[in-house]
Amino acid sequence: MTQQQAKGSYDAKDLWQKDKNHFIHPFTDFSVFHENGCDLITDSDGIYVEDAHGNRFIDGIAGLWCVNVGHGRAEIGQAMAEQATRMAYFSTFNNLSNAPATELAAKLSELAPAHLNHVFYSCGGSTANDATIRLVHYYFNRLGKPSKKRILSRTNAYHGTTYMAASLTGIASNNWQFDTLDLVTHLSEANCYRRPEGMSEAEYCDHLVDELEQTIDRLGADNIAAFIAEPIMGAGGVLVAPQGYHSRVQAICRANDILFIADEVVTGFGRLGHFFASEAVFETQPDIINVAKGLSSGYAPLGATLISDALYAVLSTPQGPGGVLSTGFTYSGHPVSCAAALKNIEIIEREGICENVREVGPYLESKLKTLASHETVGDIRGSHFMMAIENVANKTTKELLPVDARVGDRVAAEAQKRGLIIRPVGHLNIISPPLIWTRQVVDDVVAILDEAFAATTRSLKADGYL
Repeated sequence: MTQQQAKGSYDAKDLWQKDKNHFIHPFTDFSVFHENGCDLITDSDGIYVEDAHGNRFIDGIAGLWCVNVGHGRAEIGQAMAEQATRMAYFSTFNNLSNAPATELAAKLSELAPAHLNHVFYSCGGSTANDATIRLVHYYFNRLGKPSKKRILSRTNAYHGTTYMAASLTGIASNNWQFDTLDLVTHLSEANCYRRPEGMSEAEYCDHLVDELEQTIDRLGADNIAAFIAEPIMGAGGVLVAPQGYHSRVQAICRANDILFIADEVVTGFGRLGHFFASEAVFETQPDIINVAKGLSSGYAPLGATLISDALYAVLSTPQGPGGVLSTGFTYSGHPVSCAAALKNIEIIEREGICENVREVGPYLESKLKTLASHETVGDIRGSHFMMAIENVANKTTKELLPVDARVGDRVAAEAQKRGLIIRPVGHLNIISPPLIWTRQVVDDVVAILDEAFAATTRSLKADGYL
C-alpha cells in the first residue's frame, strides 16, 4: 500500500470542480478564479504539503503565518481526539468552565509579560481584535470616560476582516467597496524602505512620533481610547519600524491615558524567536496583547486577548445587581482548541523551537539578501522567520511595476513550479515558514527563489514590463 492510498486518495478533478462551484474563498481574485479555480492541498508532513495530484511542496508560509510547529504532529491530533472523546464541548458562560481552557489561561499568563494575567478567548485573530475594542470601550465607560472611543491604527496595518477589525485594518484594497466603522484614525505606516528621501532612520522615527503627537493634539486625548499595532506589520508588507519606535509610542500613549494594544497574532509563539515579541524584542509592556495563529499552530481555531491586571480590576468590578460582562462567544475557550494549544506550547518548549528561530532566523535573513542581485528585487526585509521581498521596476527610484504585471504572482508561480509555496501580496512576496526550518532547508529554498526571480525577470521582459 502506498502512502497516498493509506491516507485516502482523492479525485483531483472532482474536488477542483466542487471547490470552484461552491466554496467562496477568503480574498478570492475572481478575475482568474472562475477559469483557474484553486490548487487543492490535501496532505502535509513536517515542512511539506502535498496537492491532490500528489505534487509535494516546501511550505514557505506556514499555512498562513500559523503552522509554527510544522504539519502532521500526531501528538496534537491525539490530544484533540482525547479531549473530543472525553468532552468535545460545554459552555464557558457565567459560572461554567473546562479544564483545557483553564490550564491554557494559566500557561499564557506564565509566558506573557508579568502584568498580563487574564485571558479572554475568541475564535481567531479578527475576533480577538474585535472583542478587544469592545472591552476597551467598556473599560472607559466603567471609568466614567465615555468619550474615549477613537482607536489609532496605521496605514497598511492588518488586524482582520470582521467589521471592527476590518476598520482597524489600514490596507486600502482590503476595504474596496466594503463599509468600515468611523471609529478609527490611521497614522502613517512605519516603512523604512520608503521613508522620505534624505531622512535617516532616527529622523524618520522622530517624524512618525511627531505625527502621533500632533494627531492626539488634533483629536484630543479625551476622545482616544487606544493605539493598536503589530510589532512587525504582516500582510501590509512585513514592515519593521525604526529602532525605538514602539517604546516611544507606548510612552506617549501612557502620558495621554491611551491604551497600548499589541496585535501579536503573527509575531507571537516563536516567529521572532520568543513566545511574545512585545517585551522581549521591542521593549514594550502593552496593556493588551492579542494572539491567535501560532497559539494552536493552526491545528484548531483559537484566539485570545491577554489583559493587564490594571484593566482587569476595572472589567471585573460588578456593574450592579444582575450586571454581567455581557460579551463572548459560544466557542470561547473551546476545550478541543485549548487542548491543541496546550500540546502545541509543550512542543515549542520541549523542542526548543524559539531557540531554533533565534539561530536559523538570522541565517535565513542573510541568505535571502543574496537575492538582491536580481533586477526586480528592491528590498528584502523582516526579521527571523517573518520576511518579505519587495519587487520594483527601478531600484534607484523604487518605482513599482504596473499592477497588471502581477509580479508577486509570477514569482510565486515560478517558485511553486520548483516545489516551494510562498505568498504573493501585490508587488510583494512573503516568506513566513514553519519554525522548524533548518539551515539546509533555507539553502534549498533560496536556491529555488534564485531560479524563480530569474525566470520572472525573463517573463517580465518578454511581456514588455521591463
